[in-house]
Amino acid sequence: MKISERTQDGVKVYELRGKIMGGEPATMLRGKVVEAIEAGERKFVLDLSDVDWMNSIGLGMLVALLNTISKSGGQLQLANIDKIEKVLLITRLVTIFQISDNADDAVAALTK
Repeated sequence: MKISERTQDGVKVYELRGKIMGGEPATMLRGKVVEAIEAGERKFVLDLSDVDWMNSIGLGMLVALLNTISKSGGQLQLANIDKIEKVLLITRLVTIFQISDNADDAVAALTK
């Protein structure tokens, strides 16, 4: 998994690419989110448009990020889940995440 980040309208947007399987990239993403929280950020978007595949460790990482962000009083939106939508539906994780069609819509939802 590769990670790029940007800030759009006061929202931290992380664009993930490749396979989400845990390991060092997942640890790096968590570190970036924790750093952002410590710097006062509270609104986050994970853009998953270029994610090809996700295993159970990757799912666990998403849930852990949601918990970390929620405990800080923040919000998380997932965007562009098309390629992993089935796994989110099967695991019923679609019921706990806020989901938008694209990153711009996710940012807009967080800045209302």
